[in-house]
Amino acid sequence: MSRHDPEQAGARSGHGTLIIIGGHEAKKGQRKILKAVAQRVKGGRLVIATVASHRPEGYFESYQEGFDGLGVGELAELYVENRSEAMQEEKLRVLEEATGVFFSGGDQLRITSQIGDTPLEARIKEIHESGGVIAGTSAGASVMCETMLVKGTSEESYRIGNLQMAPGLGLIRGVIIDQHFAERGRMGRLLGAVAQNPRVLGIGIDEDTAIVVQGSHFAVIGSGAVYVADGSGITHSNVAEARADDLISLYDVRLHVLSDGDSFDLEGRRPVSADALKDAVPGD
Repeated sequence: MSRHDPEQAGARSGHGTLIIIGGHEAKKGQRKILKAVAQRVKGGRLVIATVASHRPEGYFESYQEGFDGLGVGELAELYVENRSEAMQEEKLRVLEEATGVFFSGGDQLRITSQIGDTPLEARIKEIHESGGVIAGTSAGASVMCETMLVKGTSEESYRIGNLQMAPGLGLIRGVIIDQHFAERGRMGRLLGAVAQNPRVLGIGIDEDTAIVVQGSHFAVIGSGAVYVADGSGITHSNVAEARADDLISLYDVRLHVLSDGDSFDLEGRRPVSADALKDAVPGD
């Protein structure tokens, strides 16, 4: 299999949009990221999924304020306390006629363990496949991947660390995503994740920053940066033999740093100009 095979590099078959946010997106002032979500809801129903939080009180209300005046037709909250609730018809009805879903922050394992392989997950994927928008911030960003990063101490920086990964929702393939990136010093753990599986692209997203994914391309919006670590050309790695407290040793990792207005081709694993992205994703 070629290292630039679409299955490896992150191509998706979904017809909708993913907006993957590094956390702490602005809910006042310009609200560039929330505006991007609202525009793609197209005046329809946006469901705020607070599933990731053990204590969701206040989350929905903060997004009611954040989306106020941005043109969303209706806001609704989806929360499940446990997996049995995810099977209830009344929970599924919350997603009826929704044109968008927004996952708030918390614990990404709560999302997958509570709604994974349930009618709720299936309906969320239907919304995406039919052209809707699925957004997620913080834990809601990490869960978008087929394989998500769930643990790894930021303070260990460039040490191997105690990285743990688990299956995600699989809305985007061939990437692993980390959030609160520069703010929590997570470059080391992202490189560790990429070193464990160089087939995937590592994407680190700063706070108040997002990638807007359409097809096999994404564009960056927000006030911070996005970091893309490509390990497909690694010629040396000590990850398999080293202990958790050892320093990472990697040769020939490729790193791209992108900011607002920059775009990236996930299949080609390269930055692209705004004009090229417009041609590749007409009407976006």
